[in-house]
Amino acid sequence: MRRSDLLLPLSFVLAVAPAVAASTTANSAAGASALSTISERSGFQNTGRYDEVIALCARFQKAYPQAVRCFEFGRTPEGRPMLAMAVSRTGALTPQQARQRGLPVMLVQGGIHAGEIDGKDAGFLALREALENKAAAGALDKQVLLFVPVFNVDGHERFGKWNRPNQRGPVEMGWRTTAQNYNLNRDYVKADAAEMQAMLALVNAWDPLAYVDLHVTDGAKFQPDVSIQVEPVHGGDEELKRAGLALQAAVMADLKQQGSDPKPYYIAFDKEDDPMSGFVDSMATPRFSTGYFPMRNRFAMLVETHSWKDYPTRVRITRNTIVSLLSQVALHGKEWQKLVQQADQRATTLGGAEFPLSYRTTFNSRTIEFPGYEYTRGYSDVSGGTMTVYDESKPQVWRVPLRDEVVPDLRVAAPRGGYLVPLAEAARVAARLKLHGIQYKVLGADQMAAEVESFRASKATFAKQSFEGHQGLTVEGDWARERRSLMKGSLFVPIAQPKARLVMTMLEPRGADSLLAWGEFNNAFERKEYMEEYVAEQVAREQLEADPALREEFQKKRDSDAEFNKSPAKRLEFFARRHASWDERFNLYPVLRTAQSY
Repeated sequence: MRRSDLLLPLSFVLAVAPAVAASTTANSAAGASALSTISERSGFQNTGRYDEVIALCARFQKAYPQAVRCFEFGRTPEGRPMLAMAVSRTGALTPQQARQRGLPVMLVQGGIHAGEIDGKDAGFLALREALENKAAAGALDKQVLLFVPVFNVDGHERFGKWNRPNQRGPVEMGWRTTAQNYNLNRDYVKADAAEMQAMLALVNAWDPLAYVDLHVTDGAKFQPDVSIQVEPVHGGDEELKRAGLALQAAVMADLKQQGSDPKPYYIAFDKEDDPMSGFVDSMATPRFSTGYFPMRNRFAMLVETHSWKDYPTRVRITRNTIVSLLSQVALHGKEWQKLVQQADQRATTLGGAEFPLSYRTTFNSRTIEFPGYEYTRGYSDVSGGTMTVYDESKPQVWRVPLRDEVVPDLRVAAPRGGYLVPLAEAARVAARLKLHGIQYKVLGADQMAAEVESFRASKATFAKQSFEGHQGLTVEGDWARERRSLMKGSLFVPIAQPKARLVMTMLEPRGADSLLAWGEFNNAFERKEYMEEYVAEQVAREQLEADPALREEFQKKRDSDAEFNKSPAKRLEFFARRHASWDERFNLYPVLRTAQSY
């Protein structure tokens, strides 16, 4: 990265960012100056530290006491306040007031990855202009904007010049992960981080119609400056998918009018560092914001400005996106509120219907013309691999494949009644459910021989490497009907609730972001009791002598399975599994399904 890329003259800022530059002239009003950022005053070369967020939050509230409320919604592990601003000209500055007035709420979040900090500076700018009616005029009369300038506050304060080496500006920025090294945009379902738990409490209180997650992409050098991804588009409620597509198209149209070249997919090559491999769209899993909120029947937008555009340009584009969203919610918010209410009602009838636990991108592709740059690829004597070098002085149109047909993959039928969590697991599962605002009931009496469905894994595979502090688990198997006893204090989680999709996301064992997949129930899939080999040998002989059918089954297994035949351990386990001492709970998922309601 050249120093000239970081320290651009103000004249260039005025040329490429007129909407931004208009706010930075020497003749700005005193009030606007008091509400400007360090970033603005530096010509969008620098970004401020978190003490600036604290000060600006208070100044906005003081300047607009009837339209802005600054409040703390959590504390980070390092003890810093997590601040949000509720902004509306309606007088509705609390969740209760917003509900009473029936106002749509939009939550705009910056700094989930605190090195990608465009959203903070752009958000303060867009907010000030909206309050001055210089942008999205009248939009704040029809909605509540929740603005979280920095989600990952501790990461923001891990400040440094080279925290984002593949990003042009600002001069210094924060760090991607939290003080506990969590990537918050992998944490929406498991909610390990204190920051995410605070965010979910904020979301549960305000129930935003739309959640906007502001990022800066990584990746190669090319001309397009932003991607706008919206869900539901690929997955989620069918009616909301149509509205999500319309929202995406409207925001992209606004950005095109202002000189951007937005794309509706994440701009990363199918094969890393190979432009000719093209692009692959996908449906994010619920660990990500755009995968999570469709499971709550709400809209999510992922905004990714391009890291190789300079900071003034990126802030301008992010500001333009926020302004467009304010206008879209003002125009369509009431209509979208009705749609999400209808989606909530439809979700209560999900029982018995098929639900897609995962999605895949098909291999159907089309050739697109993508604005890139000339580049060379050749041998690197440093890495010993292939090196790509881009020449930004030579624009070039790439003809590359785009795969953007996303379809459901693994489908499962939803339980007709819901899920049952036995008492031994009830407390910790209940804590997870509460974080997401999921409804459940505590059983008030023992249930003897309840008719349920249980899931026993035919294959359980532990991840070889820790990810986000968890050893993941994938299982194969299916649900089977049986009778099991449940103790008083067990949980019933009904499927007939607005968050039915999120219930299935968390409790269906084969889901990519289920509690099981994140390793919450690994103990159930670890064998703890064994026979000594000399005992197993004697037990096997007794079984073979007493049961001719078993003897025949064993012989067939030896003849047909070479791996089994060569493994003494597997041969002895064949008999151990059929002995009364075998742990019947081994590989039994400790959550049940029921067709009944409790």
